[in-house]
Amino acid sequence: MNEENEDDYEYEYDENGEIVYYAIRPNKTQLKKEISALFELGEKMSALSPAQLASLELPDNIHKSIAQVSGMPLKGARKRLLKYIAGQFYKIDVQEFTDKLARLENKSAHATREHHIVERWRERLLTEGNEALSELLDDYPHADRQQVRQLIRNAQKETELGKPPKTSRLLYRYLKSLFAFDGDADDALDRPDPSYEEDDVDEEEDG
Repeated sequence: MNEENEDDYEYEYDENGEIVYYAIRPNKTQLKKEISALFELGEKMSALSPAQLASLELPDNIHKSIAQVSGMPLKGARKRLLKYIAGQFYKIDVQEFTDKLARLENKSAHATREHHIVERWRERLLTEGNEALSELLDDYPHADRQQVRQLIRNAQKETELGKPPKTSRLLYRYLKSLFAFDGDADDALDRPDPSYEEDDVDEEEDG
């Protein structure tokens, strides 16, 4: 009996004191549960960008299969390939990859939240004017009052004239740089509105 296989077997002693090995019967319910979780893991990874997927450093065969799944329609062939991926995951220790995925997901959620904070402030400045600007300057006294005021005026004028929101985007970038996301922006927002849904949006192209 090879040492690497001993975990897959139980053993007992026969009447002569010799060890007799016998295979452990797998728990079908537990096995189904594990495969289902690995199937879901493959699904999550298939939603990643090519760069994000590459950062996981998956085994080559799994990487290629997940990349293939990404471009497949929601049909039987896709499900079969995901089952194959789950089977490949089952053969290896996936903890390293699930940890990396969790970090990617956390980073993505954090970036989305940051976007919402900036977007909320930009909206307030454009609609509330001086009142919101005064509050912003109270929270961020190092902000350039004249620059922000000018950006607000130009962005409002663009809206009135129906022009592309070029200055509105500049205001977004300025606010993002100003906040620097050291945690203070949360307090400045006086708790984000929970009804504000976290959609995937392009931070600089949102007008």
